[in-house]
Amino acid sequence: QVQLVESGGGSVQAGGSLRLSCAASGYTYSSICMGWFRQAPGKEREGVAAIYIGRGSTLYADSVKGRFTISLDNAKNTLYLQMNSLKPEDTAMYYCAAVIGFCSPPSIKSYEYTYWGQGTQVTVSS
Repeated sequence: QVQLVESGGGSVQAGGSLRLSCAASGYTYSSICMGWFRQAPGKEREGVAAIYIGRGSTLYADSVKGRFTISLDNAKNTLYLQMNSLKPEDTAMYYCAAVIGFCSPPSIKSYEYTYWGQGTQVTVSS
């Protein structure tokens, strides 16, 4: 059983930066995909970025390419999402997710993920 706990959300002005963290536990596999998803009020959950731990391959949604960076600190079992040049449309609840298995290239389709964190709120004001 994989446990995921997000942190790092908050309120920031447009153009600012935030770094989200996701502490992962309960797994010892290298074949695991982890991703970040977000859901704004009244909207469907959308994939933001994903990484395949086994190869370090990544995938980003077009809306965040060049602004967001997903990374993993293996020693700390922590997934990060560095978010720069934030826009008001980035406002959402952000979730960390994981799925065990081979997944290269990684996916940002939420239905393919098994384990989910509780979410952390990001609010960007104009």
